[in-house]
Amino acid sequence: MPKDMSEDQDAPRTRGGKTRKEPKLEEARLRQQAIGVRLRHMFEEVVNEPVPDDFLEILRRADGRDGSGGDRS
Repeated sequence: MPKDMSEDQDAPRTRGGKTRKEPKLEEARLRQQAIGVRLRHMFEEVVNEPVPDDFLEILRRADGRDGSGGDRS
C-alpha cells in the first residue's frame, strides 16, 4: 500500500467518515481568508478614489496630441 494512503487511513475522522483538517491547516486558511477580505476592501477603496485633476489634465493634453480629433471607440 502506498505511504500516502496509509497515512490517510490513520488520520482522525469526523462522524461522517471524512478526515478532519489539522488545526494548523485550518488556521492558515482562516488567515488567508482574512488577508483576502482586507485586500479586496483596499482595492475597492483605491478603485473608488477620484482621479486627480492634474492627471486628468495630462490625459486631456495627450488626447489632443493624437490628431484624430474624434472619439475612439
